[in-house]
Amino acid sequence: MGKVRIKQIRSSIKREKSQKDTLIALGLRKLNQVVEHEATPQILGMINKINHLVEVEK
Repeated sequence: MGKVRIKQIRSSIKREKSQKDTLIALGLRKLNQVVEHEATPQILGMINKINHLVEVEK
């Protein structure tokens, strides 16, 4: 599997707790922060859950 770069582009303020927890689980804590993960099914599912808050680069 390849790597994916995930950048937080929208704030987690006024979001559901599960979406906030997903951002933290991915390692995103601040706006414009970028993290890199392996493209596993678990990570892709997390990205899909918060796709309106992040920008993904393969």
